[in-house]
Amino acid sequence: MRAENASKRNTVSRFAAVMMLLFGLLAAALFLNLAIGSVRLTLGEIRALLFNGKDASTESIILFNVRMPRMLLAALLGGALAVSGFLLQSFFRNPIAGPFVLGISSGAKMIVGITMIFLTGRIAMSPGVTVAAAFLGSLLITALVLLFSQKVKNMELLLVVGIMVGYICSAVTDMAVTFASEQDIVNLKYWSMGTFSGKGWDSVVTAAVICLPAVLTSWLLSKPMGAYALGEGYAKSMGVSVKPFRVALILLSSLLSACVTALAGPISFVGIAVPHITRRLLKTSRPAFVIPAAFLAGAVFCVFCDLIARTVFAPTELNIGTVTSIFGAPIVISMMISRRRRESA
Repeated sequence: MRAENASKRNTVSRFAAVMMLLFGLLAAALFLNLAIGSVRLTLGEIRALLFNGKDASTESIILFNVRMPRMLLAALLGGALAVSGFLLQSFFRNPIAGPFVLGISSGAKMIVGITMIFLTGRIAMSPGVTVAAAFLGSLLITALVLLFSQKVKNMELLLVVGIMVGYICSAVTDMAVTFASEQDIVNLKYWSMGTFSGKGWDSVVTAAVICLPAVLTSWLLSKPMGAYALGEGYAKSMGVSVKPFRVALILLSSLLSACVTALAGPISFVGIAVPHITRRLLKTSRPAFVIPAAFLAGAVFCVFCDLIARTVFAPTELNIGTVTSIFGAPIVISMMISRRRRESA
């Protein structure tokens, strides 16, 4: 009993330390994103602008209309993508599962692309409409992956199926582009490359309204999620209604990944790499600790990646997916190698 209590105290203490570290890194990332750019702003200038409020000066317009909404959107969507990846990993009980690998992001991209090309004359492509289209695409591919998961018990093979489904979705999107106007092609290409650039406060509000309640709901499901991780039989013995719970996990993960894809385009590897890093930092897989830490870690990861994307080769800007792949792919590769070694031992 004493050993168990000591273990709990150590876990809570480590969680508090990790959260403090992540909050510190996030504060540093947010400041650097506000300060660095074609127009440099000092800490004093930023504090004065924030205190005095928006005015007609160039610095104020850059801070409030360009950098701040972009920075907040990167933080919200990065956290949402990390939590979405953790939910999928909990659902499939495999740390390599994620919205990009399973083809869910590609499905969202496909439906958004078709909507952009064929329905822009009938409906306005507001952030809400884009999220709805992406959510439909995410659910469609998730249902397909679930159908395959009933037949394929090997997780590695299921991941291959997800990758192939992603290629099929990309092919359908490319076919749709054939019938698009030049303006639609430009818009779709710009969106599909993945970027937080050019986003306004309407996108930030949409992301906050969708992602924050979804993340909170995910955290409230921590207890049944922990029981489910030990097997469906154990979850049922603990009073968890497994089928509604599984549906809730899928809906939440699809909604979060759809919101990210709709507002910023497909972003790779965040949903796999960040939950893995978070579990390593916390030294636990308990959802009650991992979900809030993963959200913060995803925010830190994407805000720093966005800073790199827009400053390293300025004035040329890299795609956010390019930067997240550079940092995320090696983490996923090392995770797969270590997993294989443990299975072989």
